[in-house]
Amino acid sequence: MTSTEKLPGLPAPSAEALALSARLQQQMAAEIGTSGGWISFARYMELALHAPGLGYYSAGSRKFGAAGDFVTAPEISPLFGRALARQVASLIPQGLPDIVEIGAGSGALAQTLLAELAVLDCLPERYLILETSGDLRQRQQQRLEQMDPKIAGRIEWLDALPDSITGVIIGNEVLDAIPAHRIRITGAAIQELGAGMSGDDLVWSSRPASGELAAAAAKLDLPDDYETELNPAAQALIRDLGLRLVRGVMLFIDYGFPAHEYYHPQRNRGTLMCHYRHHAHEDPFLWPGLQDITTHVDFSAIDDAGHGAGLDLLGYTNQARFLINCGIIDLLAEVPATDTARYAPLAAQVQQLMSPAEMGELFKVIALGRSVSSPLLGFYNGDKSASLHQNRVTL
Repeated sequence: MTSTEKLPGLPAPSAEALALSARLQQQMAAEIGTSGGWISFARYMELALHAPGLGYYSAGSRKFGAAGDFVTAPEISPLFGRALARQVASLIPQGLPDIVEIGAGSGALAQTLLAELAVLDCLPERYLILETSGDLRQRQQQRLEQMDPKIAGRIEWLDALPDSITGVIIGNEVLDAIPAHRIRITGAAIQELGAGMSGDDLVWSSRPASGELAAAAAKLDLPDDYETELNPAAQALIRDLGLRLVRGVMLFIDYGFPAHEYYHPQRNRGTLMCHYRHHAHEDPFLWPGLQDITTHVDFSAIDDAGHGAGLDLLGYTNQARFLINCGIIDLLAEVPATDTARYAPLAAQVQQLMSPAEMGELFKVIALGRSVSSPLLGFYNGDKSASLHQNRVTL
């Protein structure tokens, strides 16, 4: 699709943006041609998001906030980072000196988290950021270098993960953006969906699934005419981090489900979603490079990956319960309700973070760790770890 004809209501990109998208589509078409007329959806998603200079996260478009395509929790309210700081502050004194943030986005979480840790007199020795987008890294640096020098001096950007980590690893809305494979069950066959070309247009195309992907799909025992996603790359990241974690905790916050909900009979077209100027739709081939492409997280698979790396499951709950456990209501109460100008916006922000109709239920928090005692503060009440391996609904 090259226009908004089938998706009315989307604002039109600028001519300059469309030209960049066309260049990326030409690059994709060339790769599809040299690959026998097909590339996997995971490869398409990788190019759409990360192709040097042209992909969504590597080009210079505004992504976060009101002027971007979506808003993440740290941009919605500083109370999110302040509440998370209380969880982190309970861990640093246990001999976990470093914080490693994977994919720091706009830098808003790092800024708020570090400022609150300074107030709590619990700053880490180092705050390490692994950011694959050069554009986002530059924006993070511009934002964070304005902080107090005693804080800014602790921040370092990594080109690769360190061989060993002792500390707290944080990933907010990271796993959903890792390129995923897409499959379709047709009769007794398992098809892998990918991108092909029809004239000048990108289109869905399929081929028989094979290897580890086919084996993983077969284990799900899905019914006929069922489409969904598998994300071995997300599991590989968790395993890699787990093997590097000498001692500490990994906290990942994202939207998703345990397996029995992820592969529910009614979710027979998967979880693929695209975001453009605060509009959500399901066409990943619209304007490649100009829109975000995501899939929900299978948290059962994430737990399995951590277990494979020798990690313990330390907690799993929804975002609302995690934030309540970490004291977000007390943080809100620091502002008198009579001070309407200050209190009302914060209360609205907390509502968006915690309401089941907003982010409170769909977003989950999972904690994996090594040589750290539980329960952690954020999971003290309402831990739903048992649901990660609940029997899946019979399909």
